[in-house]
Amino acid sequence: MTVNLEVAEGVGTLRLDRPPMNALDVATQDRLRELAEEATRREDVRAVVIYGGEKVFAAGADIKEMQAMDHTAMVLRARGLQDAFTAVARIPKPVVAAVTGYALGGGCELALCADYRIAGENAKLGQPEILLGLIPGAGGTQRLPRLIGPSKAKDLIFTGRMVKADEALALGLVDRVVPAGEVYEQAHAWAARLAQGPALALRAAKEAVDAGLETDIETGLTVERNWFAGLFATEDRERGMRSFVEEGPGKAKFL
Repeated sequence: MTVNLEVAEGVGTLRLDRPPMNALDVATQDRLRELAEEATRREDVRAVVIYGGEKVFAAGADIKEMQAMDHTAMVLRARGLQDAFTAVARIPKPVVAAVTGYALGGGCELALCADYRIAGENAKLGQPEILLGLIPGAGGTQRLPRLIGPSKAKDLIFTGRMVKADEALALGLVDRVVPAGEVYEQAHAWAARLAQGPALALRAAKEAVDAGLETDIETGLTVERNWFAGLFATEDRERGMRSFVEEGPGKAKFL
């Protein structure tokens, strides 16, 4: 399989496994969507890591496969491409991308689908589609400007240039840079800590932030208010407040 889902300690790792560069061909895209949907459904998966291995995250689409596609073929395929990435972005649980080596084109777009990105010092990210006479087609023109701002996103998209880990951090494209050999360990630790938290509240927080970014502030506040009030019906809210009153802050156990 070109993508696998491995679960341990409440953390599901979506592991890309298509050597040597984890090129995202159609079969890999479809498998990614399938496993993202599985991670969404499974109660034993409480947080997710996206990982491409020690050497490369994903170097982008399979260019040879795309070269053979004409306009009609891509019209039929483009929605499936976006749907695969959207399935990752819509996982209603904390998602962290563990980025080593190249994360280019579709690889960068996949990292953008995560809530948090930890990159190795050897990471190189970018949207080089313009160098092929194309634009990003798996969400790059939409998610990248929402993350780092339109002018910085346009610079990367217009030039197709790669950025190293330190510049990616300065741009806000990644959130933490660590030694390459520690990327997965630190990403798993981030996910494992959140996997111990209140699942429904985390889901509510993610949906409120994501939905709010897509609408006006009044509508966003309505989303927040409804989730906030709704969480008062949950066992986790009762447990969290009882623990705070009886033991002090930060000691509640939600599993």
